[in-house]
Amino acid sequence: MMDYTAYKIEGAHREGQAVIICDHATNTVPHFVNGGDLGLLETDMQRHIAYDIGALGVSQHLAMLLDAPIVSSNFSRLVIDPNRGADDPTRVMRLYDGSIIPANRHINDTDKNLRSEYCYDPYHDALTHVLAGRADPIILSIHSFTKQLNGYAPRPWHVGILYADDDRLAAPLIAACDAHDDICVGDNQPYNGKLTGDTMDRHALQHGRIHVLIEVRNDLIETEINQKHWAEKLAPIIAQAIEATLSKET
Repeated sequence: MMDYTAYKIEGAHREGQAVIICDHATNTVPHFVNGGDLGLLETDMQRHIAYDIGALGVSQHLAMLLDAPIVSSNFSRLVIDPNRGADDPTRVMRLYDGSIIPANRHINDTDKNLRSEYCYDPYHDALTHVLAGRADPIILSIHSFTKQLNGYAPRPWHVGILYADDDRLAAPLIAACDAHDDICVGDNQPYNGKLTGDTMDRHALQHGRIHVLIEVRNDLIETEINQKHWAEKLAPIIAQAIEATLSKET
């Protein structure tokens, strides 16, 4: 597997306190996973089921604006989902939003372990390394969500702010977004941010690190222009919320 790397680190030299992570950055299927093909149509691999559309671009622009490093994944969440605990049965999905994943349908433990060894584990090891090398890092996890899942009601939010037991950054960030008439913000929407063993639990909650998970609706960030637009819109709001959070910590 020497020709494959499960993650990418950009801006390691940047000195801002924030560290940006992007769990679902790409729809890449490594060559050692069913010959690089999950058996889905290309149209399905371009959908939200395979990766978080627009999230990587938003992350990269935000990272530059906030002088932050970024760690992003290099494998589709359909290969193995890095935002799930190691013992979570949904780490490898057999069915997602109405689509059966052929290469996952009858997956065995050997193949699951292979994906964990060469994708899931190296990605989390990279996160651990980057975070450990910085004093009191503030974690910003960037995701995107679809406007409407199959069979469910439309989602009105532009941005969702997700958190679990620690809302030190989430609360002021929600308030700062609410102050903008052109941003419809979801408080733990479109889903709750509490998931045992997920990335925020593993790298933030368990270490007492200030953090937040930010979801942007993917129809708003499909193009590079719109990714840059939303990064520029969110960067000062995030900086304001971080400043408010740190002022309470001292």
